[in-house]
Amino acid sequence: MRAAEGRAIALGMTAESLMARAGEAVSEQVRRLAAGAEVLVMCGPGNNGGDGYVVADTLRRAGHPVRVAALSSPTTAPAAAAQARWAGPIESLADVAPAPVMVDALFGIGMNRPLSSEAAEWLGGAMRAAHLSVAVDVPSGVSNDDGATLGAVPPVNLTLAIGAVKPAHVLQPSAALCGEVRLIDIGLDAESNVRLAEVPRLSAPLTGAHKYSRGLVVVIAGRMPGAAALAACAAGHGGAGYVRLLGSSTDRLPHAIVRQPFTNEALADTRIGAMVVGPGLGRDEKAKERLAAALQSGRPLVIDGDALHLLGDEQARVPTVLTPHAGEFSSLFGDLTGSKIDRAQQAARRSNAVVVFKGADTVIASPDGRAVVHSTGPSWLATAGTGDVLAGIIGAQLAGGADAFTAATNGVWLHAESARLSGAAFIADDLVAHLPAAFGACL
Repeated sequence: MRAAEGRAIALGMTAESLMARAGEAVSEQVRRLAAGAEVLVMCGPGNNGGDGYVVADTLRRAGHPVRVAALSSPTTAPAAAAQARWAGPIESLADVAPAPVMVDALFGIGMNRPLSSEAAEWLGGAMRAAHLSVAVDVPSGVSNDDGATLGAVPPVNLTLAIGAVKPAHVLQPSAALCGEVRLIDIGLDAESNVRLAEVPRLSAPLTGAHKYSRGLVVVIAGRMPGAAALAACAAGHGGAGYVRLLGSSTDRLPHAIVRQPFTNEALADTRIGAMVVGPGLGRDEKAKERLAAALQSGRPLVIDGDALHLLGDEQARVPTVLTPHAGEFSSLFGDLTGSKIDRAQQAARRSNAVVVFKGADTVIASPDGRAVVHSTGPSWLATAGTGDVLAGIIGAQLAGGADAFTAATNGVWLHAESARLSGAAFIADDLVAHLPAAFGACL
């Protein structure tokens, strides 16, 4: 956004005109939602506060009841100019009376320290008294670039993201404080190699397709055969034409899943489109041997679970997707710095693999710097076995011909949609049952 603003100013726009665009766009949203109710705009000293003064002035000129309360005098020229155009009184935050609609324009994307205890108390009191609370760009008291919270931050009902969605809107814990996030277009081209997850564009098998052309997935079992069975079933329902489970004695599988002994001959089949290794693999010598065989097979790989703890630091030589949760990520990559997006991108470059950094905010990163953030998965996904299901889905997408990054982004979306369709209190097996409907939503 800063770069986009700089380009716009280089082309002849002014900081004041950009502020006017932002404030006017926000005021239109607030006016519609307020439905005639009084609005209280709380303004800070920087440009976010300047946006707030524009919001208030635009509402006033439209005949809407509005009041302004300020934390302190403006400290930037655009904010001072915006305040000068506000014709009404400016109340003190310490003494301000609440209103049915409250607009938080105290601090924006430059916030790097906690709110003072007084400001946090005043802001929280106004929010609790309001029927609707709206944040301009980001809620005050969150760190925009990494999603951290800077002290006690009250949640808002709605955040109006100006110009572009920010990391704070999609990374936890700040995303949980933003309420609904709506993007406000102010005519700037904010370029980024990071985007939000979108519904995949999938297609039905072509006429003449057969099980091998749709993709053969091999899942390697280990000490906990149930986890590998979940991955195998998910691969079958995730689009694969043929699934083989190697090295498992479990009989609790659909007959369509082929069970075979784990042998070098089984891994040498040139028709294999992808291998999934790690779910329930264990960390003993047998597990190490099976992982080594998978790595030497030359086939595209999805590496999950225990296998992530057994990997060294050698770069991937075939299309590979790594699917760590936070603990596995730390074990594999150590203490990387920056936001979750930054760390996932660093890990992808280091490993030369696509990294699916799982969690309530899942980040999928490619070695070429691209990243996708998926932050809308149901919290019910925090249950055993769901990661095994995700690994199987990604394996099916990879075997079906998608590149590793597309396979991972498709898989994460299908996984979350299956969870949504499963409802509440599901177990991982339920995700598998709902995969066909999730897949159908993308056709």
